[in-house]
Amino acid sequence: MFNKLTFSLCLSLSLSSLPSSIPPPLFLQLVSLLLIGIAAWGIGFGLISSLRVVGVVIAVGIFLFLIALVGLIGAVKHHQVLLFFYMIILLLVFIVQFSVSCACLALNQDQQGQLLEVGWNNTASARNDIQRNLNCCGFRNFNPNDTCLASCIKSGHPCAPCAPIIGEYAGEVLRFVGGIGLFFSFTEILGVWLTYRYRNQKDPRANPSAFL
Repeated sequence: MFNKLTFSLCLSLSLSSLPSSIPPPLFLQLVSLLLIGIAAWGIGFGLISSLRVVGVVIAVGIFLFLIALVGLIGAVKHHQVLLFFYMIILLLVFIVQFSVSCACLALNQDQQGQLLEVGWNNTASARNDIQRNLNCCGFRNFNPNDTCLASCIKSGHPCAPCAPIIGEYAGEVLRFVGGIGLFFSFTEILGVWLTYRYRNQKDPRANPSAFL
């Protein structure tokens, strides 16, 4: 028979192991560790030399890990304060992620090109990584006075600009990121609802007679 105790246990299990991106604390811990591992892998194989990019990825990973830890402890101990903060942070993450996902899906080709050019001009180390890995020089055209680490310029062959190469995949990447982010943003709302329902349930360990 499905009673209040069973419902409370189901909410606890759903809150701690629901297979989505942000709501489940256990899965969120795996995501955070994956982000930190990707940053370390990028440095180790020389794919990323920008300390700013690596620092941002690691900071996001640590932030997600701490959120997951708060949610996990709150779900296991039925801690009202931790569950409240977990629910509020989850709601804020939903607002940010939903806004960014909609922006990614709404960008047209001209806006994508402008955004890529702004990022290109403001990240010298990432620019060098892109030129080296994609074997191109310059964004729309190459200034001989600028530094380019691409192998084409070392061999004396003409180098293609990077804008067409990046733009070829930018639209697909933005649509993919926007779609995935939009899907997971709705799972965050589910996580907020589960947290709210579980937080309002009476803890059977504290008052077992309440479920009789």
